[in-house]
Amino acid sequence: MVPAAAGGVGLLLVQWLKARGVRVIGTVGSVDKIDLAKQAGAELVLLTSDPELADKVRAATDGVGVAVSYDGVGAATWEASLKSVRRRGMIVSFGNASGPVTGVNLGVLAAHGSLFVTRMTLFDYWREPADALSGAAKLWDMVASGKLTVTIGQTYALTDAAQAHGDLEARKTTGSTLLLP
Repeated sequence: MVPAAAGGVGLLLVQWLKARGVRVIGTVGSVDKIDLAKQAGAELVLLTSDPELADKVRAATDGVGVAVSYDGVGAATWEASLKSVRRRGMIVSFGNASGPVTGVNLGVLAAHGSLFVTRMTLFDYWREPADALSGAAKLWDMVASGKLTVTIGQTYALTDAAQAHGDLEARKTTGSTLLLP
């Protein structure tokens, strides 16, 4: 599952997973973002605000749940990720777009099926320059092969950075956002 599947990272992640043969379920903040996530390769796209989101994810996976939720949103999607992941599944938390996940009760992870959670940062995986070069090469290879398309959803003047941040927080954006001089 990819929360914010129509955002900049979400669109890239959906395409990357699809290129690796993964069945992807995406979530989006509004109806107008559904087609974009589907075009990227998500087989099922649900609204993040849907109170039955986790039930629909489980129904789409024959009651099992997803193996992994790659969650860059944070606080607003934590519960949905928790309830959508299968027994012994994993939540990969990599962002705080809606605020950080706080107060994680380890007993809740057990109650939802002995779940695993990781909070990763790029620099723990790319500590050495050779690792960064290798990872960047994989990214550019995916772009060059056409398996990954970068979608620029909107641009802002650098002087409008506050507006750009406001639009990101309000879920008014799709794809990547560029600040231009």
